[in-house]
Amino acid sequence: MTEATKETTTPLLVTQEGAVTTITINDAPWNRMGMDFMDELEKLVDELGADPSVRAVVITGAGDDHFSVGMNLKQMAGTINSRGDMEAVLDQRLRVLNAIENMDKPWIATLFGYCLGGGLELPLACHFRFAAAEGAKIGLPELDIGSVPAWGGTARLTRCVGRMHTLDMVLRAKHISGPEALRIGLVNEVWPMAELKQRADELAHQLSAMPTGSVSSVLKCVVGAGERSLQDGIYEERQAVLLNRGSKDQLEGMMAFIEKRKPVFNQ
Repeated sequence: MTEATKETTTPLLVTQEGAVTTITINDAPWNRMGMDFMDELEKLVDELGADPSVRAVVITGAGDDHFSVGMNLKQMAGTINSRGDMEAVLDQRLRVLNAIENMDKPWIATLFGYCLGGGLELPLACHFRFAAAEGAKIGLPELDIGSVPAWGGTARLTRCVGRMHTLDMVLRAKHISGPEALRIGLVNEVWPMAELKQRADELAHQLSAMPTGSVSSVLKCVVGAGERSLQDGIYEERQAVLLNRGSKDQLEGMMAFIEKRKPVFNQ
């Protein structure tokens, strides 16, 4: 991708600045996630994963009202009919979120306004989450409509905040604030809404300047750690050390330390 905005009529706006790509859900104010959104996101995830010029990704919502209210429920019946069955619809969503979570470059999500259902499940697949200090309503309220989270929400939320907080949020269909999300470990940082997107962008640029091979290895080690035994996790980390040993970035980091200067990675 080039350093320019992609002209598109799809529900996603995509920009790239340096090594950082920003994806904006383009359905303000609600930023619903319909089938057209998911189709475009799936294509984009494949593209970003294969593009070495992209080293960090920010996903946000258009405007300042809401990150996303989740699935466009009015499309649900038509969507299921067009895709054959509910299994096919779920398969695509789980496939896309798994690809984001297991990508070898970090994703940062901004949570503001309504972040409900899929509007939380997508950020849960990201590696960093920043929330607005005011106005955020974050939750998995599917029980309110007689359903259950369907995009991996219960599993990822439990891994993130533990069983107690997950049951409290899901069974009570709670909407929690940004500060509450920070308290229970759901988000990394909380910022005033006026600063939120800028702070996420700053983090993305910071991460994009880190050594690409090391970032990829750490993501692989940490994201998969919950599925491995301790010994398997230690072995995976050892393989990452050996993989990065003697790389240009490692040599640059060591020389910069010796020379007491800031390293310049990814040359």
